[in-house]
Amino acid sequence: MKHWKMASLVLLLSLVGLCLTLSPAFAEGKPIELTYSNFFPAPHKNAVLSVEWGKEVEKRTNGRVKVTVFPGGTLTPAAQCYDGVVKGLSDLGLSVLGYTRGRFPLTEVIDLPLGYRNALEATKLINLYYQKFKPKEFDDVKVMYLHAHGPGILHTKTPVNKLEDLKGMKISCHGLSAKVVGALGAVPVAMPMPDRYDAIQKGVAEGGVFPEEALKGWKLAEVVNYTTQNFGSAYTTGFFVVMNKDKWASLPPDIQKIIEQINEEWIVKTGQGWDEIDKEGYALAAAKGIKTISLSKEEDARWHNKVVPILDDYVKAMTEKKLPGAEALKFCQEELKKLQK
Repeated sequence: MKHWKMASLVLLLSLVGLCLTLSPAFAEGKPIELTYSNFFPAPHKNAVLSVEWGKEVEKRTNGRVKVTVFPGGTLTPAAQCYDGVVKGLSDLGLSVLGYTRGRFPLTEVIDLPLGYRNALEATKLINLYYQKFKPKEFDDVKVMYLHAHGPGILHTKTPVNKLEDLKGMKISCHGLSAKVVGALGAVPVAMPMPDRYDAIQKGVAEGGVFPEEALKGWKLAEVVNYTTQNFGSAYTTGFFVVMNKDKWASLPPDIQKIIEQINEEWIVKTGQGWDEIDKEGYALAAAKGIKTISLSKEEDARWHNKVVPILDDYVKAMTEKKLPGAEALKFCQEELKKLQK
């Protein structure tokens, strides 16, 4: 009888131990909670994608990680997002590299008017560039992935059919696109995207350079009347998704691996997402009666020639900083051609 009781006790203790081992609640304690700062408004595709990224992390880690996204710059404003991640104000952050001009000098190669045709190729390119050069300017964070929007083109209140029409116009812009605006003869008015609507509505700016999607995503179709397809001088803008280094280091290796796998998938998802909302922007523009102006091949070439010196200026500036600007530019131009085949 004693032996039977002893055997039963051993079996019971074994079952309890097994349950403790298998149960995440006991094995891991409370979920690891991550805060994610995103400046896009909640309905924007990129805010939605960041929420979906967090849900995918939670799903694949079996609930061991929970991500809370704060859209609309509610946790940290767009221009302070990167520093917010570095300082631990948020664990993760998504914003625009160009909002802190000069902080990511080598990576400005992506924002140059290189002849982008869509966002997927731009997003693939910025990640290829990062893997190739691993610039030290990102050493204070853990890069999740990078992405870039579709062709940045001109949107105005009054029609712009040729370069001469643009001369002296006040055009909202940010980062390196300010140089594009200036090279085309307009007056750059630098500001982050959340400020564009009021600036154009109130006449502080007479238009802006931005991807077509912003007509819907930022409601800018309400304040402009014309879109000029100046693809010869079109640019893109690089975006970051980064994590605090200490927070990353604190994650178990298996969770780090899961997150890195998801990041690879989100490069493509985000690039495709940008292209989808560019199409939505064009559809909304047509519905609102916004006129799309297509430049002739000859006129587009004129616009292109005006911005070519910006590439030379970039190489010169990087050389002065002892950074491999010429190599980065050549790499990006060659890789972009491959992506466009």
